[in-house]
Amino acid sequence: MKEWNGTCKMSINVQKFKAFLTAVEYGSFTKAADILQYSQSAISRMIQDLETEWNVTLLERRKSGVTLTSDGVRLLPYIKHICSAHEKLQTEVDELNGLQTGIIRIGTFSSVATHWIPNIIQQFQEKYPNIDYELLLGDYEEIESWILEGRVDCGFTRIPSNKNLEVTPMELDELQVIVPEGHVLASCESIAVEELCQYPFLLLEKDNNKVVAEIFKEKNLEPNIRLTTWDDYAIMSLVERGFGISILPKLILRRNSYKVVCKSLKEPVYREIGFAIRERKTASLAVKCFMEFLKYR
Repeated sequence: MKEWNGTCKMSINVQKFKAFLTAVEYGSFTKAADILQYSQSAISRMIQDLETEWNVTLLERRKSGVTLTSDGVRLLPYIKHICSAHEKLQTEVDELNGLQTGIIRIGTFSSVATHWIPNIIQQFQEKYPNIDYELLLGDYEEIESWILEGRVDCGFTRIPSNKNLEVTPMELDELQVIVPEGHVLASCESIAVEELCQYPFLLLEKDNNKVVAEIFKEKNLEPNIRLTTWDDYAIMSLVERGFGISILPKLILRRNSYKVVCKSLKEPVYREIGFAIRERKTASLAVKCFMEFLKYR
């Protein structure tokens, strides 16, 4: 755990700004400390240093967390601008010196994080051993927002995606039916969507990411939904215990330890996974190299 010594170099001042922005984003010194790998007292002192230097109160401290004061709201966009400019400066320095160090912040969803990311990073590190990584897990819409906001440098998402992103297609991932062992559908070669409506259904869905729901909507069908969640593993566990059947992406079903049977739909359905950035021309050298690496994985 890093401590804070109060040194007032420019790079350290930027770290104060990052501590402030992270505390604002998560509403907590504790969460900011976990993310930035500092002690909670260090985060508190960095922000207190800013308040002392500027003679303002940036944050209201409460037991429930921290919130912006009116002064904090007024200064927030300027602090964001400084941090963004510092990242661009670092990118230019990295490019002048060649890719030796850097950080790649990646937004991803659970199946890619589990089954792709470990191998990707392992192989990429063989060529670039000093690159660091930050992974942020979310759904498609969250990941796309994080990229546009600059919270992450790049991310994996579903195609079609936000039109303001540059997206490279990666892979077609089949959606498969999962049923408990011994279920009447477990012996079928493949399963029609209409047959799924005869049994309690566990729906994988969150907010506007209605990938599975679209399968039924296209055929004007209403599944017998018993439960809705965005947790793939919760669905597999519940299917195993006989609460219902479901449809999940094949990628998340790899090497699963649950006692479920996976079957293709009679009319196969796929989700297309893509790798997204805001724009290539402003991407860091590390991200550009990462993109090139992914082309040939």
